[in-house]
Amino acid sequence: MAWRHVYKDVIPFAALITVECTNVGVTILFKEATEKGLSYFVFIFYAYVLSTLVLLLPLPFIFFSSTGFPPIKFSVLCRIFLLGGIGFGCVLSGYKGIQYSSPTLASALSNLVPAFTFILAVIFRMEKADLRYSSTKAKILGSIVSISGAVIIVLYKGPALFSASSPSQPPSINSLLSSSSQTNWILGGFLLTLEFLLTSIWYIVQTHILKLYPAELIVVSLYNVCGTLISAPLCFLAEPQSSAWRLKPDITMVSVIYSGVFTGFAALVHTWGLRVKGPLYVSIFKPSSIAIAVAMSAIFLGEPLHLGSVVGSLILSIGFYAVIWGKAKEEEELSEDNGLICSRTQPWSDSKTPLLQG
Repeated sequence: MAWRHVYKDVIPFAALITVECTNVGVTILFKEATEKGLSYFVFIFYAYVLSTLVLLLPLPFIFFSSTGFPPIKFSVLCRIFLLGGIGFGCVLSGYKGIQYSSPTLASALSNLVPAFTFILAVIFRMEKADLRYSSTKAKILGSIVSISGAVIIVLYKGPALFSASSPSQPPSINSLLSSSSQTNWILGGFLLTLEFLLTSIWYIVQTHILKLYPAELIVVSLYNVCGTLISAPLCFLAEPQSSAWRLKPDITMVSVIYSGVFTGFAALVHTWGLRVKGPLYVSIFKPSSIAIAVAMSAIFLGEPLHLGSVVGSLILSIGFYAVIWGKAKEEEELSEDNGLICSRTQPWSDSKTPLLQG
């Protein structure tokens, strides 16, 4: 029972929090690398190739070398190819949105993922939406509270609680708003919203695929292969200059390597988490990226920490744990309902079978 609790609860929680930390690092490095001149399409293609070749493709051969690959149907391959197209759409819209706006806005809008995923999961009957249950109310209210906390972080700055010393502090979200074109900022927000809608669809489709073919390593490997095949012609057509494809040994190369390795790691963790915990549980970790981004910016980049960030992060955490509580409560309510059904269909015959026999 102890190991089952660790496998079902502790490991998914720690792994998904780690993924959000690495994702924030990817967005910050991408923004810095594109400002140094790295092509947006070159970054995407190289990240796909590295993620496929270095991290994911060898894993199925290692783990299934003795038993062989489980047989896979053509219909499953078609679904994985569709998943690769959805993933490429996420990457395309997400990184372009960050290029037009900032990683801060991306982290804030990631709060849309639980709401989108909950709606889609209800539509496809992967989640219950019965208001008679306290678990449903907790998931709905938790999502609303998380989004409210994100809005406070973005819109309310407040006084600085402390300011880390740094020779060149990056601009705050307010200075970014004043220095960038308002049109680009709105377009960036629209593209990021599209990314998180596609992310929710990705979770739903991935969960469906894992029910048909429960081999995470192979699914993730094939998904990255499909993403690479889809991105190759589009990225080469969009960036025809050969000079743009030569990486310099600076922040641009670091960003590509970091993104390639940790994007593959994130896909693997998300795929495993979808099978173990379901799409809604995986999606509710997206809002935590705001608090992570605020902390990483304050500690590593020297950005001042403001009262609004602290208050918003606390509210976000309350909503976050409310959704987790709702998921745990849902399992408890489901087991109680199953027990009640069993007691009704197979009642105990106490009058004929005594509890104590001499």
